[in-house]
Amino acid sequence: MDALQLFDVFDDPRGEDFTVGVEEEFFLVDAETRALRDDAEDVLARAHPPAGCVIDSELKRSQVESGTAVCRELSQVRASVVGLRRTLGEAAAATGARLLASGTHPFARWDEDGGVTSSAAYLQLHDTYGLLTVEQSVSGCHIHVGIRDPELTIAVMNRVRGWIPVLVALSANSPFWMGHDSRYASFRTEVFHRWPTAGIPEHFADRAAYDHLVAQLRATKSIDTPARLYWDVRPSARYPTLEFRAPDVLMTIDECIATTAIVRALVEITHRQAEAEVPFEPPRPELLRAALWRAARFGLSDHLLDLEQMELRPAPEVLQSLLALIRPVLDERGEWEEVAATLNFVEREGTGALRQCRAQTEADGLSAVVDRVATATLAGTTWP
Repeated sequence: MDALQLFDVFDDPRGEDFTVGVEEEFFLVDAETRALRDDAEDVLARAHPPAGCVIDSELKRSQVESGTAVCRELSQVRASVVGLRRTLGEAAAATGARLLASGTHPFARWDEDGGVTSSAAYLQLHDTYGLLTVEQSVSGCHIHVGIRDPELTIAVMNRVRGWIPVLVALSANSPFWMGHDSRYASFRTEVFHRWPTAGIPEHFADRAAYDHLVAQLRATKSIDTPARLYWDVRPSARYPTLEFRAPDVLMTIDECIATTAIVRALVEITHRQAEAEVPFEPPRPELLRAALWRAARFGLSDHLLDLEQMELRPAPEVLQSLLALIRPVLDERGEWEEVAATLNFVEREGTGALRQCRAQTEADGLSAVVDRVATATLAGTTWP
């Protein structure tokens, strides 16, 4: 849940603008029963991450987390993600388990998944938040983008807030909850937002306003550290980055890479706007919550709330508005074709959530969903 220690093997780009690092959370499932396995410690002991990358335990004993190196190029992100998924997949296989890139497990119960990891930080969370902690059997993807200037970090966060629902819709990969079709594309979003410090942050006048709020929250013992701000986007508590925490863990490697490219391009284009003091009107928090709920409910399968036009529009059209905004950056970086190819796959086959639902219908069972998602976890955009 908290940022991993991201190491660097690429000429020390830390402290540069627009470097990226990606954290992914995964479930461990039994290869035979498809149920959750609570032996993350055994898997981690067998896994040897690529140079510059890290692996670690997560909130639940049935989860593991990976962290890439700090990267300049998208190809470096891909190399890290491929290496991390592969090494964790191999380590899991050695214990009779499989790695599962899904925002929720299709049928496992949170009260039967082995419980909270026995670390001081996680046990403190459990002591503070009780049952809320135990039910957080969800897996996300966190994308860090480097911004050196703390003031610009807040300015960029202000400007990207309105696009968070689109990122949720695009990454939606958690339709099932404890054996039930939740009717949500990203039920993980609904579960995770039960934390009192979760959701899209409000607009801040400047860095001083953000720092003042953090100080107030700490003084009132609402949080013990800025790392307990579980916002969908936040200044990292440890690194000179803006951290995007809204996406579900992406089912395939290519989807993870494309989402990373989109997030970085969004940061870069809004960074330019902030530096140029391009005027913009922050959306009201009530409208942001409405947009976020709709994104979690429908993914890309229905209408989304266009916060610029202030109307409901077909989800693909709202996604195209985001792509039109960021394409200049993607073109400059030579990343557009790679992103477009993955988005064409998503347009053709659907988001991870839609593919999970289709698999359940075709196979008439949730065990088959686990099998197909576990296979896709180690693939590119191949959907078995």
